[in-house]
Amino acid sequence: MRLKPPSLLISLFILCVQTWGQAGPARDMTLTVGRGELIQFDGDVKTVAASEPKIADVVVVSPREVMVNAKGLGKATIVVWEDRALPRRYNVNVVGDAQDYDVIRKAVKDAVGDSAVTVQGNLETMVLSGAVKSVEESKRAEAVASTYSKKVVNLLTVPPDADPRQILLEVKFASIDRSALQEVGFNFVSRNQKMLGLGSTQQYATPRFSQLQFQNQEFSNSTLNFSDLLNLFVFRPDLNLGATIRAMQSRNLLQMLAEPNLLAMEGKQASFLAGGEFPFPTLTATSTGGATAPVVTVQFKKFGIQLDFTPTVTASGAIHLKVRPQVSSLDYANAVTLQGFLIPAVATRVAETEVILKDGESFAVAGLIDNRVVQSLSRVKWLGDVPILGQLFRSRSIRKTNDELLVVVTPRFVRPVPAGEKVTMPDMVEDFLPVTKDDKDAGLKKPKKKSTQDAGKANPEFIGPRGHQEPKK
Repeated sequence: MRLKPPSLLISLFILCVQTWGQAGPARDMTLTVGRGELIQFDGDVKTVAASEPKIADVVVVSPREVMVNAKGLGKATIVVWEDRALPRRYNVNVVGDAQDYDVIRKAVKDAVGDSAVTVQGNLETMVLSGAVKSVEESKRAEAVASTYSKKVVNLLTVPPDADPRQILLEVKFASIDRSALQEVGFNFVSRNQKMLGLGSTQQYATPRFSQLQFQNQEFSNSTLNFSDLLNLFVFRPDLNLGATIRAMQSRNLLQMLAEPNLLAMEGKQASFLAGGEFPFPTLTATSTGGATAPVVTVQFKKFGIQLDFTPTVTASGAIHLKVRPQVSSLDYANAVTLQGFLIPAVATRVAETEVILKDGESFAVAGLIDNRVVQSLSRVKWLGDVPILGQLFRSRSIRKTNDELLVVVTPRFVRPVPAGEKVTMPDMVEDFLPVTKDDKDAGLKKPKKKSTQDAGKANPEFIGPRGHQEPKK
């Protein structure tokens, strides 16, 4: 028998190995996310592999069965090695469920109404395109789509915002302050060469004796100094007895009325102040070298009638107002003195509210009422308790105050005056420029047509860049 050369045997072995390692033709497979496919083989399965397990995963369930599970959108390749057979390759395309896309499109359409919106992409990335009516619709469509897809690309177009509307706020402040004061008091004084005496409840200013001097066991100097005679002074020289009596009754009435008109754009804040600012000293400490020295600085604080408001137009065309009216005044009754400075207190009434009104409607902020009664009673012990005569050793002060504030607010939509239209100016009480006698006569008589004879006559006129020069003769 004749043997084959060794080189021929080696070539046949290499050819068999290459043929054994080649895979058969690839097979296409389309799966829906969340579903799977069972593949059966004639021989035993030795090995399986997947290019992207996150998209398509493969599991050997029996020696001759393989389960392919669709995990995510995309494409992947699966290779299965079968015993004594060529490897089999599967190209897997994982897509979304068509019913899911219908659900997404319906949900987005319900969110935007009749706006034309197109939904494209997959459950990984979704693209919204088209046109909507407002920014709110665009945000709603994006929010609905984000519940179905991991990433949403919003390409929706929104029409440009309209010019903000201008709102005029007419405000009326009415403040009424009433106060009543009743004071009754007595101060008794006695002066002679033998005895000096003074009786008072210390509620009102009392007379003061001068420096006492004695000579021969008698008072050589016993004059009286009066810093406040109150409103009644009685003195009996024969009895050397005098009295200063305080019997006052006063009534005060203060009325304030302000009618500011504020113009603001929608969404912008406007403020108003009818009053002023008063200097308010503050004490601070600064280090100079190794010591700390106090330094007085002056700040200015506002007082008077203040108003802050922010208007916003709602979707229904109403005006949403955030209003903060404030009325404050200087209160010297509760003032303090610091480093020689008299610092008044500030009596303030503030109201802050939010309302919704239509054009021309009004609302009132009322009920800001402050009623106070302050009563002071002083008396001399024992003597003030005596019936009838004890009234002479008592002093009483009663102060009643009543403050009431009313604020009425009316918002209106306003528009600017068209170009070319003249704006009506307020009437002047007195003429700013002097007028000639002919101009006065012309204003009282109806204008007449000029004749050819009067055409040559020169009428008086004002000349110069400022118009206040003397007219030509």
